[in-house]
Amino acid sequence: MPQQIIKIFDTTLRDGEQCPGASLNHDEKLKIAKQLENLGVDIIEAGFPIASPDDFRAVNAIAKVVKKSTICGLARATEKDIQTAFDAIKPAPKKRIHLFLATSDMHLKYKLKISREEALEKIAAMVKFARSLCNDVEFSPEDASRSDLKFLYQALEVAIRAGATTLNIPDTVGYSTPTEFGEFIRDIRKNTRGVKNVTISVHCHDDLGLAVANSLEAVRNGARQVECTINGIGERAGNTSLEEIVMAIRTRKDIFKDLKTRIKPREIFRTSKLVSNLTGFVIPPNKAIVGSNAFAHESGIHQHGILAKRETYEIMKAQDIGLDRNKLVLGKHSGRAALIARMIELGFQLTQKEIDKTFNRFKMLADKKKEIFDEDLEALVMNEISEAAAEWKVESVEVISGNKKKPFADVVLKNSAGKKFHKTSRGTGPVDAAYSAVNKVIGEKVRLLEFRMDAVSEGIDAQATVAVKVETTGGLSSEARRAKGGKTYTGKGSHTDIVMASVRSYVNALNKIVAGKERMKVVL
Repeated sequence: MPQQIIKIFDTTLRDGEQCPGASLNHDEKLKIAKQLENLGVDIIEAGFPIASPDDFRAVNAIAKVVKKSTICGLARATEKDIQTAFDAIKPAPKKRIHLFLATSDMHLKYKLKISREEALEKIAAMVKFARSLCNDVEFSPEDASRSDLKFLYQALEVAIRAGATTLNIPDTVGYSTPTEFGEFIRDIRKNTRGVKNVTISVHCHDDLGLAVANSLEAVRNGARQVECTINGIGERAGNTSLEEIVMAIRTRKDIFKDLKTRIKPREIFRTSKLVSNLTGFVIPPNKAIVGSNAFAHESGIHQHGILAKRETYEIMKAQDIGLDRNKLVLGKHSGRAALIARMIELGFQLTQKEIDKTFNRFKMLADKKKEIFDEDLEALVMNEISEAAAEWKVESVEVISGNKKKPFADVVLKNSAGKKFHKTSRGTGPVDAAYSAVNKVIGEKVRLLEFRMDAVSEGIDAQATVAVKVETTGGLSSEARRAKGGKTYTGKGSHTDIVMASVRSYVNALNKIVAGKERMKVVL
């Protein structure tokens, strides 16, 4: 029997970006989209074009440069949404419109305030309209797993007759369990007329930690497309993790007989790191497939087994996901050509301007570190990417700290117009003092929620990477803020000096706040 393809629908740039704090700018989205194409993703859901002019521009830019993957735009079941989505994806060689309408009685009654009959009429009209614009149309009955089954079958049949080519079945609130969800997909395939002519897709959320398990069980029961995100990022507890789905299907060939994906596994780790660096979301060490401990063995018994035969404690090879790169690659005497060649090997496609800036930073780093690792190069590039279109950049940071004097910080920031701003401040520690000085310059009122520091590579001279999460306060009291709910943003920065890395990450987060306000001005 010939192998069947499980299509991978990546929604990192749409559902993944809805994760609190995971705001991405235009250039960052473009870089992720290009890497998703390199990864071999079948469909890239590039965004929700009607959401804002910035989102529209980002989707449109992605549609112009990505050639191999299908570019998809999300839309509500309204003509304006659908037309806007199509206009955004129009330049793409392969394009898809993805529209959704809730089908559960709870959503129909309390959110949409329409009857079942009105919902069916809207599905028929909007799918037909979308199909008049685009040959590839996906329909999602939101909150499908909590919908009345007979009505759900009816809604799906209406969508098929109106021209839908893919039916996506979402577990919107992550409520299902694997056995239940597998049976759910099987019942849909059994009871929906015309279903053999379309692709069944699934979109699972991880509220109960079952998104991957539910999706795999759906595949076993006939689903042929899985909607997922890199590192499983997304709203609330996140989405189905792309890397876990792909490697489970690849590793358990005894279970997923005659099934495969088009994903290039050796691009998985690189893609995971890119998304982590650009969103500011740190990958937990114990994260399956891509976590730093995924292929680490500390137990003596495990180490002995691995040395005797790798398969005793490893079901996958680190090389399978792209972890077989040479660790030590460059030094202070390395030239521009060597740096460019290594960057290409690492999967970075840099402009001449980015190459020039990265090379200058590389030389500065090489003067401080004897050994330059791949992780160091990645950190350099990520710093450059995060600062490329930023309003504020860190020019210099100086601190005086000790246990006998209150820490003092002197910070200089430069805005996009090239003007420098200099402020000083004191704080409970060197980082707190530096952050206070930054606040004086930028003027944003935020509260630090999370602060995490990790070494980029090994050695006493290793770069530090700092990830922060901040919440906008707007000057409100803690009680008022809890009632209103501040928006969260993440930031990430690297440097051999831990205070400098801390300031870069903080400014990166504040830049996202500033950029968000600029986008709101355009919308309003």
